[in-house]
Amino acid sequence: MRETYDESEAAGRLRVPVAAWRWATVSGVAPAADAGPRRWSRAAVEGTDTEAVRPALRGPAGATWAADRLTEALGEPLRFRPRVTPAAVGHLVRAGLLTYLGGEPAYPDVHPDQVAALARRRDLPALLDHHVPLGPDQAAHRSGRRTDFDQVVRLGWIAPVGSVDIDYKRQSGVTTVRSTPPRTSPSRPPSAHPWTGTPCAPSPSAVSVRAGGCRCRPC
Repeated sequence: MRETYDESEAAGRLRVPVAAWRWATVSGVAPAADAGPRRWSRAAVEGTDTEAVRPALRGPAGATWAADRLTEALGEPLRFRPRVTPAAVGHLVRAGLLTYLGGEPAYPDVHPDQVAALARRRDLPALLDHHVPLGPDQAAHRSGRRTDFDQVVRLGWIAPVGSVDIDYKRQSGVTTVRSTPPRTSPSRPPSAHPWTGTPCAPSPSAVSVRAGGCRCRPC
């Protein structure tokens, strides 16, 4: 007889959706993993109230729905950030602000109640600024002129956290995108811009390079 279960096996044992089991472990309806990373003992699984697990999950909701709710919560959108995107929801999940319940990791399914709670936070714009990358124009707007920002990137003062290669040869109208491993160790900037002599204290926040430009998190 099986003595430990991963999340899929635990959900199967209780005959509930995997998303329901994931949310139950986060919300406290089911016990935390007690047999290793993301693994539960047989006693923990069999001791879980199935009737409490199933109704605990209302949804899940898709990343597009979550992005629309967060955009509405912003009221007047941030300048150069017209709306929250499904990809931004993926960044919020990776930051631990939302729980991954399934779907594509870059555009995950999430719990609608958790989205609603996040949308009510007064620091939502700051959270988006901190965890969701900006495009080159957005970053330049916050850090100065675009030419200055491009120079900062060329000098390595802001290092990328990730990049993609795009094959522009289209087949059946589809553009192929290949992800590449992220860089996570930003270079330390000097204390002054060499061309102005003015103090410079940008944070070692990340830039994610994209085709035709880069994406960064604001200072």
